[in-house]
Amino acid sequence: MYEDSNVTEVVSVKFKGRGKAYYFDANGVSVSKGDDVVVETSKGLEYATCVEGNHFVSNEKVIPPIRPVIRVATESDRRIQALNRGRESEALAICRRKVAEHGLDMKLVDVEISFEGNKITFYFTSDGRVDFRELVKDLAGVFRSRIELRQIGVRDEAKILGGLGMCGRPFCCSQFLTDFQPVSTKMAKTQSLSLNPTKISGVCGRLMCCLRYEEEAYEGLVKSLPKVNAYVETPAGFGSVTQVSLLRGIVKVRLDGDGEAVIKSYSGDEIAVVPGGRPKNGEAPVHVLKPRPVPAESEEPGEAEAMEAAERPAEADVPAAQPARTTPVRRKNGHRGGRGQKPEHQERREHQERSAERPERGGREERQSRPPKGEPRRDEKQRRSSGQPRRQNQARRRPHRPKSNEAPGEG
Repeated sequence: MYEDSNVTEVVSVKFKGRGKAYYFDANGVSVSKGDDVVVETSKGLEYATCVEGNHFVSNEKVIPPIRPVIRVATESDRRIQALNRGRESEALAICRRKVAEHGLDMKLVDVEISFEGNKITFYFTSDGRVDFRELVKDLAGVFRSRIELRQIGVRDEAKILGGLGMCGRPFCCSQFLTDFQPVSTKMAKTQSLSLNPTKISGVCGRLMCCLRYEEEAYEGLVKSLPKVNAYVETPAGFGSVTQVSLLRGIVKVRLDGDGEAVIKSYSGDEIAVVPGGRPKNGEAPVHVLKPRPVPAESEEPGEAEAMEAAERPAEADVPAAQPARTTPVRRKNGHRGGRGQKPEHQERREHQERSAERPERGGREERQSRPPKGEPRRDEKQRRSSGQPRRQNQARRRPHRPKSNEAPGEG
């Protein structure tokens, strides 16, 4: 068995399955999580549920005197607890009827009967102090037990009754919150929330407990970013802050200028707040923005250029690409046409092909062997000697058509 004077073996339990967990001395009893136990309290024996079995805690966390666990609940204990729960609903109905008879301004919330059945506690809410002495006398005469009326707040009422919050989840106070911490409107302002009471208040009518969850994170963000209307210096000049997004860390600045207002967005580390705010007329603003260091390049410019030059092929090996020019094609009649234009290289290639097919011209002797001007050529002499008519004139001659004032057959 583990023995140490600085630690104590305890069992954590909750009453009615809600509220704060309390330490009780294990007292040599082995208890597991979820077991029902009977413990000793300052009010006598009570029925509770174990939320953490036997474990050791330092003596600093234990508030003396620590009371022991009597036993793990038996079937008889469970039957007694069920009878007490049935009596609680009956006692609540009787007490509400008595409150109405006495005309008291109070709202009954819950009732609790001790495990031994010798004490009944009623919980109620009220806007002010209530004189319930006569009510206690009537209840004591009905139940023949010790009666206690305890006034609680609206937050405790929500914790006891339970329900669903605005987020759609069960109330935090009825699930895991052990105590209520103060919540102020300043927390809503820090988180840039609407100050509409219906939006930041819970079902109980008080400010929502969850406003406190992220308060520390928002306070850190507020310190790192300028406030609205602050005079700041930006890379584009001076201006005033118009909007701050805490979670994104972005600030919108209206830059100073005579023309149309220019609004730009910057991150928190790109701007700096000018101490003293906007300067007076005629005074120049103080430059407080520090230049941001430029990240060093991994390679020197000379080496990078040398590597690129080595990867590129030599200029002599790659012919320079010249744009293709278009020139007009001369037609037979000597005029240029817009539709018949061909690229220059295509026209030059066709000219070379025609020159290759054309027979080479002779020299001076060949030119002298040609027939003189006016004499018929050799093929013309052969045609005349054979008696054949001129093909060109006969083939193209058209029949004579008489004119309008000429008789057919004339001419």
